[in-house]
Amino acid sequence: MTTVTRWWWVRHAPVINPSGALYGASEVPADVSDRVAFSRLAGLLPQGAVWLTSHLSRARATAAAIQDAGLAGHDPHVEERIGEQSFGAWHGRQHAEIAHEMQDGHRFWVSPAAHVPPEGESFAQVIGRVEDAVRHWTAAHAGRDIIAVSHGGPIRAALALALGIDPDRALSFVVENLSVTRIDHVAGEGLGGNWRVVIVNRTPACS
Repeated sequence: MTTVTRWWWVRHAPVINPSGALYGASEVPADVSDRVAFSRLAGLLPQGAVWLTSHLSRARATAAAIQDAGLAGHDPHVEERIGEQSFGAWHGRQHAEIAHEMQDGHRFWVSPAAHVPPEGESFAQVIGRVEDAVRHWTAAHAGRDIIAVSHGGPIRAALALALGIDPDRALSFVVENLSVTRIDHVAGEGLGGNWRVVIVNRTPACS
């Protein structure tokens, strides 16, 4: 018997960040005013799903706006392991400012997946914690739909896990605000793998 668990990853709404500073895992508000986009998003996602959000307010506000737009659901489980990458001491600073201070070149962009920002975490570490969360919730709710309202980094991490690709390659994926990425876990014999990627970066405008 084949059991398919469908992960519907949603990136949060656009953030309000007029200075363009690096925000990562810090708290910044989201703009959830686009009622048309949320209505379309609610129409794309499944009824009766298990809901997860990261602990950050922009993910929780996005989940609430989707439900308010017509997709009924229980209060989401807050799952910190699908939170955005922590850039540590770089939070709130400009990209150009950080690059200027690096004595041996801006290693975060040269080798982004492996480099650990001061007091932060690498993208490779994000993949590790996202994998833990995915395996936990897949086992707990096998055969269900799981809507995970998260962030660009963790969604790329989930794609890296599903495709078995190098972390640096996973950073090539575009994950726009309010986009949907669907990844199915397939449990069963002789199926050629445990994961299949169904949708990547589908925005409400494309629904």
